[in-house]
Amino acid sequence: MYTPFDLSGRTAVVTGGNGGIGMGMAKALLAAGAQVAIWGNRAEKTAQARDQLAAETGGKVHAFVCDVGDEDAVERTFAESVQALGGRVDACFANAGVSSKGPTPIVQMTAEEFRRVMRINVEGVFYTFRAAARHMIDHGQGGSLVATASTAAIEGAARNSHYGASKGAVTSYCRALAVELARHQIRVNSILPGWIVSEMTQRSMADERFSSNVMPRIPARRWGTMDDFGGIAVYLASDAAGYTTGEQFVIDGGYTKF
Repeated sequence: MYTPFDLSGRTAVVTGGNGGIGMGMAKALLAAGAQVAIWGNRAEKTAQARDQLAAETGGKVHAFVCDVGDEDAVERTFAESVQALGGRVDACFANAGVSSKGPTPIVQMTAEEFRRVMRINVEGVFYTFRAAARHMIDHGQGGSLVATASTAAIEGAARNSHYGASKGAVTSYCRALAVELARHQIRVNSILPGWIVSEMTQRSMADERFSSNVMPRIPARRWGTMDDFGGIAVYLASDAAGYTTGEQFVIDGGYTKF
């Protein structure tokens, strides 16, 4: 019997796990048998997500409120997650992120706006992965680190340059860590979503002009959903991905190929 996708006895942390892609990942990880800790920056939304995930999967899910751009908060929340998960984290998904506040030409972009995006999308991944890597090295049994980037990392994200730069930084960071941490049996990969239905994208997708321009460029002819990221999450957390590191997994319905 082939059972490498069975995550029974495994544990995972998913930042931004209270909605969208992160919640889709958490749902699949739980369904595959893992125990999961989700992080979110809003208490009520995070608690609701915990209850929904537990009801839908029957799995054991823990919820924590954390601003991933706050170094001390990440250190504290990761330690609390380790304790809740029974002393070990096997996989860590740095998924929390923010988008731009709207199309912003570089000549109009403020330093404050640039730093707002970098604080969460880059520094947040750094703080999260640093805590996870220290923990995984200490327990000596390896693990999996996965960051959610974006197809903006490999496209020319016009009027969204700070977002594209932040996600490009994440993919480069993952490649560097894949080489650095391989000796500790820690794998590091990134996921690059295309246009996915979420709270972050709802404003754009509600724009008829935007939808009519973008949808014809998606060969799959639909928007992505949170459930489209369950399979890759389970794979990267599982033994099936034991020799997979430093890779970028583009999940976009073919958007970047057309």
